[in-house]
Amino acid sequence: MSKLRNVLIGAGIAAVGAVGVKKAVDYFQNKKQQEALPETPEDAQISNPEEEVAFAVVETSSVQDFLDKSFGKSGRYSPNRPPKVFEYQDKQYMVIWAYDNEKSKNQMLVFQYTDSGRQMIASVGYTDSATDYNLKMGNTPFAVEINGAKLQSGEGETEGTSDVDFVLA
Repeated sequence: MSKLRNVLIGAGIAAVGAVGVKKAVDYFQNKKQQEALPETPEDAQISNPEEEVAFAVVETSSVQDFLDKSFGKSGRYSPNRPPKVFEYQDKQYMVIWAYDNEKSKNQMLVFQYTDSGRQMIASVGYTDSATDYNLKMGNTPFAVEINGAKLQSGEGETEGTSDVDFVLA
């Protein structure tokens, strides 16, 4: 779990509580802010990595600086849903939902952390009238759910939606 803590520190993101462990299916279905956790020992183990996720409860406002630095334009993106920063099957990820003030649409951005650095593996822009996506998650256990369809890879456009979810494939 120290890798997950390094992701938080490297991105300059503030955690509300310590890193915790939860069943993956429960974690990904929750659209609200995770509850703050009591301190978890640094050596806490995930009993079944196929079913559980280690996560950090993140202050939504703390991803603003990360977004500004990552995209080079202060205030372009405004977080609008609690972000998810987690470790699953020994890999670290960050998912941010934000409003793109420049293009007037909601955006979901997914990053995977590797030994070579942070890589964006999904970008989904959505409004009620149109949704565009660029997905490179085929080598992960995740998908993006758009209007009930789970997508892992490809680039394209589909009908509009008011919500996009990050789910297990």
